[in-house]
Amino acid sequence: MSNTIYIRTLKHAEHTVFGVEDGQKRYFDPQFKRYIPYSSGQQVKHSVIDRLSSVLNQQPAPTTFIFAVNKNNELKEEEVYANCDPSFPDQLFGGWMKAGKGGSERTIKRRSPLSISAMRGLHPLLAGVPKENISFDRSDRSNTEFLVRDPKGEILSDDEVLKLLAGKDRSLSRKWIPNNYRATGLFVQDIAIDLRRLFCVSLNNFEPEITPETEKRLREAGWIESENIFGICLVAPRVERERLIPALAEAIIDWTITSNQSRTFSLMETLAVAIGENANKIASSIRAKLSEEEDEKAIPIIEEEIEGVDIFVSTAAQGYIRTKTESTEAMEQAKARLVEIMTGFDYEQQLNDNKS
Repeated sequence: MSNTIYIRTLKHAEHTVFGVEDGQKRYFDPQFKRYIPYSSGQQVKHSVIDRLSSVLNQQPAPTTFIFAVNKNNELKEEEVYANCDPSFPDQLFGGWMKAGKGGSERTIKRRSPLSISAMRGLHPLLAGVPKENISFDRSDRSNTEFLVRDPKGEILSDDEVLKLLAGKDRSLSRKWIPNNYRATGLFVQDIAIDLRRLFCVSLNNFEPEITPETEKRLREAGWIESENIFGICLVAPRVERERLIPALAEAIIDWTITSNQSRTFSLMETLAVAIGENANKIASSIRAKLSEEEDEKAIPIIEEEIEGVDIFVSTAAQGYIRTKTESTEAMEQAKARLVEIMTGFDYEQQLNDNKS
């Protein structure tokens, strides 16, 4: 069995916003000379962790913000860190880093066992950022108030405002907001799960992941000392793994962009999910190719039969891609497959399994 699971997710987005940056975050594709909207890997990770916390009905680990006051009595932000405790699922799967100011304390850090890519266009010709002009209009409300200040900051009277507007075609209750970018098209996103580190916390004293106090507390909670390719480690107890694995599978399959703008909401429905142990096959399973008949056209493809790759296609995919194995239960089947793979890995006897 492989040590890594690869998951590729294909989503459809319709006239929406992933992240606000000049209307919509985007990058320039130099080959096709087009701007492509995207959601960063950090934003996707945040969305997955949000979904995980929701499924578990458990609040994420607390975050500590440290500020300092200088000699001018000004507040300055210094450090931000979580509690670095793997008994919190968002920390166990999301990782952490805590570095003391001035090097006075040992830095403790855990790299997330989930490697998460940005969500980007399946192909530059299959996603884009159209622009729209929007307005903020309150002209139909009789209780709308207007405040106009003169150069000295004093509020003008209604008569003074009307005199100011004389001869001008100007409304104070309507705002015109031009050139707002929106994301539309087919988008793909990848996650790699390192099973060796998924439920294991390293006890390497030279590159510590946890403090001695946290180690003691985990041992008392039933975490088991073991060894993997990275060295001596603590493994989460079986009962905890059985609680977290289904929740993690659901979070990976059902995540959505949680910072979406309400006025541009899109379901961002999942069209297909590919799960496998070979990154190259995963890349081939959901892809696009250039049309041989038409210039500037790409055709989306879902390879529904690739050895070593499980493909799950939703009925929504039929509207955009020719498919044969679509199912209303596809996403539930994808979750079940992830649970099966993650449950089948022997976290406690990793080196023994490799020797055998």
